[in-house]
Amino acid sequence: MSLAIVHSRAQDGVAAPAVTVEVHLSGGLPGTSIVGLPETAVKEARDRVRVAIQSAQIDYPARRVTVSLAPADLPKDGGRFDLPIALGILAAAGHLPKESLIHHEFLGELALSGELRAVSGVLPAAIKAARAGRTLIVPRANSAEAALVSTADVRSADSLLDVLAFLRGAGTLPEACAGQWLEGGPTEAAMFYPDLADVRGQQHARRALEIAAAGGHHLLFVGPPGTGKTMLASRLPGILPALSESEALEAAAIRSVAGHGIDLRTWRQRPFRAPHHTASAVALVGGGSIPRPGEISLAHCGVLFLDELPEFDRHVLEVLREPLESGRIAISRAARQAEFPAAFQLVAAMNPCPCGYAGDASGRCACSADAIRRYRARVSGPLLDRIDLQIEVPRIALAELGTEGAVGESSAATLARVVAARQRQDERAGKPNAALRHREVQRDCALATADRVLLERALDKFGLSARAYQRIVRVARTIADLAGEENIGTPHLGEAIQYRRVGARA
Repeated sequence: MSLAIVHSRAQDGVAAPAVTVEVHLSGGLPGTSIVGLPETAVKEARDRVRVAIQSAQIDYPARRVTVSLAPADLPKDGGRFDLPIALGILAAAGHLPKESLIHHEFLGELALSGELRAVSGVLPAAIKAARAGRTLIVPRANSAEAALVSTADVRSADSLLDVLAFLRGAGTLPEACAGQWLEGGPTEAAMFYPDLADVRGQQHARRALEIAAAGGHHLLFVGPPGTGKTMLASRLPGILPALSESEALEAAAIRSVAGHGIDLRTWRQRPFRAPHHTASAVALVGGGSIPRPGEISLAHCGVLFLDELPEFDRHVLEVLREPLESGRIAISRAARQAEFPAAFQLVAAMNPCPCGYAGDASGRCACSADAIRRYRARVSGPLLDRIDLQIEVPRIALAELGTEGAVGESSAATLARVVAARQRQDERAGKPNAALRHREVQRDCALATADRVLLERALDKFGLSARAYQRIVRVARTIADLAGEENIGTPHLGEAIQYRRVGARA
């Protein structure tokens, strides 16, 4: 009897739990069985592995082969275990030294020819392998992605024969390299963002966009068609501070497990996701029999833009309420559960009425008051209550759009103020103002007595909730940070209050 042990990683949400592949050869009728809660693709590995070994001109053991994937209660899926299973069988049969497997982890799907094919979820596995102090061996197609983890020792291989030669000491495997984009920072990433200078006019909306970026606040634009709501929203990522390496890896890991691949030119820039209003709840928050991340997770550390907000199914919008507060989404199915990060910044846009022109100076709106009320009621009060900044984006004069009109301020100039404001927040609380908890709001957002009275009167007048009180104070704190002020003043609070009037009227 002979036993070999190989290290690998499963995929469970954005986690990469360790899997020990145990291969045992014994007497009896020849055959191969795989145990340890394998899905169909893993069960089929026995046929792929047998033919791949034979293609490498090595005799497949004519013995009873038992493959155990531990822990037994963790579901395993995909072709990621083909390579470790093949190596375990070869080590148990004496074709390579067992001690050569101890300090390595393996991922990869085998073609019948013995070539290695790419698998999903390599980036989380590289992070965990680095922490475990092991070298990760992956298919060449996955090497650049795995190399994004600067602390990981990653080697790439084209075939099973390449890996065998390396483990026998008869060959080498190249170190995986992500190239110049591994160190890509804000300078390289900035070129991929549209510039705020393209926006003419709309100074009030630009101001709200800057405040949203400075404090991490959610934002709603309300206005007629063609006023620049989408144009403004698409420029928010360009005025957000650059991602740290850990944040960029988190966001990239989600794309990896979703099977979307990672563009090495843009992996350090903030995600911008804009799902269509026909998207289902599963598409938005994630799901499936094997849970996969949805749009809110793909927007992690970035921006989720929902255009035509009332056109989304109300049930779809309601599932946003919990992740807007917690920054995470838990997906539970009968057999599988997974939790994905979803710390996104929401930017939404909507028309003021079904035809889109309520309140427009042209007077073209013919919608009744009941029709407008029903239209706005498609977005629930609890969801609106979680959006910090709610402003109107009116139609602007054509003269402001002409070539002779003044060019707006660039994203770079706005970004400088946003970064300065974020630095003040980091020094004070270690987080953006939008993420402050109740006690932190009391500590960092103290109001003078007269300002507290002013805010209480505004809450009564507009019928706002206690949650709105907290959010208004956080926005006022951000406005004060942009102004470089130590304390919140009456002008800061007054400006913050006016950004809640749209939701109050709705």
